[in-house]
Amino acid sequence: MEHQQRWRPTVNEREFIERALQSDLRVDGRRPFDFRRLKILFGREDGSAEVQLGDTRVMGYATAQLVQPYKDRPNEGSLAIFTEFSPMADPAFEPGRPGESAIELGRVIDRGLRESRAVDMESLCVVAGKHVWSIRVDLHILDNGGNLIDAANIAALAALSTFRRPECTVGGEDGQQVTIHDPEVRDPLPLTIHHLPIAVTFAYFGEGNIMVIDPTYKEEAVMGGRMTATINSNGDVCAIQKAGGEGVMSSVIMQCLRIASVKAADITSKIKNEVSTYTSAKALQKVKRLPATVPQKDNVPDVAMKESTDGALERQSTKASSDVRQISKEPLSIVKDNKQEDVEPMSTECNPEVKSKPRFTVGEPDETQGAISPKSLKDAVKPKHKRKKKQHNKN
Repeated sequence: MEHQQRWRPTVNEREFIERALQSDLRVDGRRPFDFRRLKILFGREDGSAEVQLGDTRVMGYATAQLVQPYKDRPNEGSLAIFTEFSPMADPAFEPGRPGESAIELGRVIDRGLRESRAVDMESLCVVAGKHVWSIRVDLHILDNGGNLIDAANIAALAALSTFRRPECTVGGEDGQQVTIHDPEVRDPLPLTIHHLPIAVTFAYFGEGNIMVIDPTYKEEAVMGGRMTATINSNGDVCAIQKAGGEGVMSSVIMQCLRIASVKAADITSKIKNEVSTYTSAKALQKVKRLPATVPQKDNVPDVAMKESTDGALERQSTKASSDVRQISKEPLSIVKDNKQEDVEPMSTECNPEVKSKPRFTVGEPDETQGAISPKSLKDAVKPKHKRKKKQHNKN
């Protein structure tokens, strides 16, 4: 359906807007070369973005699928822009086939992205001549507050900047079989974007002597002509589109390009900052899925000692008593002292109320045991002939 303007200004309203512009004033209080407040929001999924430019709202969503390439470009992918004008945005928009405004909007944005080679198309090739990635960007107009071209262009760039395509590998017997991996198995890959072409729209009034940036809905109804310059932050002109109306002098066009270069640099930094914030937030969400603490190996022996049962203590006491029987030929005083050293830590460990510090504990290091007495339990339980051999070696 064709796009019909919903609001038609009266003679007094037209004169009021034109006289205000002659005084470098606008109805909404801005200066002639000021943009409205720009806000970029991102959805939960990668490749979705919503742009609010004043009262204008546009949502962009990027998707990808494997297709056969064009015969003249077998090593390059494709990029397509589709627009949808909903009656929810403006009562003048009717559902059905897209009208002239929808077609013009899609072509202006598509020309700025494809002709400037902003997206690397060769990186989208999987198998030359058989499988390439086709990127599709759907632009939905949510609210028409004027200057749909600039808002839709920013929405498309934001969606492409956050889009991630699935990773795929080529294998099989013939080496032509393509396997697309799940995002949970392998991380998706971002697009290779060389630069960001920014669309800046100028509206002309009178005989083309008065021009403003980012016209509103009412200013579009009064303007005599419009020109959109697509330019990147480096000052390279990607595309220029003049949508009829009154003629404009070349000197005015050069002035518009200089102004658009400055505005493009500001909008580019705004998009990059928002994309960087979104990417950092997504990375933090992935980190939170991992366990917060990892058990350390140093704590394992302590836990094992605390969880020792009474049965383990009984086995330890039985082993100590059997060792004592083997050295029954030793003097009674030595065996008695060893039994006291062996039983004392067990009684202290079984009864936590005992506050006296034992002379020998199971968990203490070897240096501490050797410092308490030269005749430790380990030396006492050895056979007599081994102890004599050890003393003889020391002598």
